[in-house]
Amino acid sequence: MALRDFLLLVMVCLLWAGNNIVSKLVVDNLAVPPMFYAAARFAVVMLATFWWLRPIPRPLWRMVVVAMLMGGGNFALVFIGFKTASPSMAAIVLQLGVPITTLPSVLMLGEKIRWRRGLGIALTLAGALVVIWNPHGLAMSSGLFFIVAATFAGSLGAVMMKQMEGIRPLRFQAWVGFCSFWPLLALSAGLERDGWGHALQAGWPFWAAVVFSGLVVSVIGHTAYYLLIQRYEANLISPLTLMTPLATIGLGILITHDHFDLRMGVGAALALIGVLIVAMRPNQVWPKLMAIRNRAQ
Repeated sequence: MALRDFLLLVMVCLLWAGNNIVSKLVVDNLAVPPMFYAAARFAVVMLATFWWLRPIPRPLWRMVVVAMLMGGGNFALVFIGFKTASPSMAAIVLQLGVPITTLPSVLMLGEKIRWRRGLGIALTLAGALVVIWNPHGLAMSSGLFFIVAATFAGSLGAVMMKQMEGIRPLRFQAWVGFCSFWPLLALSAGLERDGWGHALQAGWPFWAAVVFSGLVVSVIGHTAYYLLIQRYEANLISPLTLMTPLATIGLGILITHDHFDLRMGVGAALALIGVLIVAMRPNQVWPKLMAIRNRAQ
């Protein structure tokens, strides 16, 4: 990989990691309702990519379902999870997307699970369990349940996306933004209290976060990532994106003062080694699935 492209991938991973920290600050420190924040984020994505909605992808129903799973569903659940979960914990637990993707990939894509992938999946599961386990039992906050649910949504969306061909990145982002904004706005109005009031009270940091998350991270960051996927094999790109959880852990410790001890370090190492084993094995489907999932960061 050319040095310029490697530095571009590092920048994208840092953007994704930074977005995790910013999202935590918005829904926790600024107390902005998470679904309202997600709706505002996808409003920016929708407005920035509106002209790429056409031509309409076929089948339309699949594009709508994928967009809602990988967009609104995934992000809303993550943002709700950030109310109580730390970015570091979330970054590790999100790696459960690898074993979670196994079942739909076997059922829908006819994938086979052989010993090497099985080992990687087992290590990922073991790492996540080490992180959420303590001598008194599972130490899983309510927020982490939402994070796990987000991995289900994103993984199912990635498998369904693999069954669609020829969707350009900006068209994909346009449909994710369009299909996510409206239901999130309705859910926020029905289930959350005074999203606009909290947003106005938060002031410019909230609006800066919305622009950063929607425009810089989604539109610019994902487009750059997609260009790298087109230029290099997914088997090369996917392992390198493990910089995202590592950077999230580092930024979480520095900025949001996340608790990080030896147990979490061991769990993170096991989970990331497991993901690395899966990503680097010679296979045409799984690395592409991981690449698709990364677009939902």
